[in-house]
Amino acid sequence: MSRSTDRQTDPAAATASLAAEAALLEGRLSLLREAIESVDARIDAVSETLRRLQRPATGPTDGETPEEWASDTGPDRSKRGRA
Repeated sequence: MSRSTDRQTDPAAATASLAAEAALLEGRLSLLREAIESVDARIDAVSETLRRLQRPATGPTDGETPEEWASDTGPDRSKRGRA
């Protein structure tokens, strides 16, 4: 069988090629990690904004403590604002 002319047969050249590819992949991995961190930060910011919007403007009611108010462990919020 004859070898294809586009294949590298030199081990040093193959090693260099693989090292270069590994470096590129590490760079891409770093960029992806940064992007994930950015998305996580945006999710946290949006979540906090949504929590603030769900709270009544007057502050905690029904005897809630500020900790309960912030953590959704207090009274059932689904009954607020209903007659």
